[in-house]
Amino acid sequence: MADTKKSLRVTQVKSSIGYKSDQRKTLRALGLGKIGRTVDQVDNPCVRGMIFKVKHLVEVEEI
Repeated sequence: MADTKKSLRVTQVKSSIGYKSDQRKTLRALGLGKIGRTVDQVDNPCVRGMIFKVKHLVEVEEI
């Protein structure tokens, strides 16, 4: 059976400079840290919560 889990492609589009340190740490936990860096994450409530915390710094698309 094929793996049918959804994924999210998360791209950092804005710098974390000037924002709270917990938002910077959340970007690190997502695997980001530089503008333009893209990572694929599994779509689950935990990842969705982290994305919500830094939604002003990232772009998200479902793949």
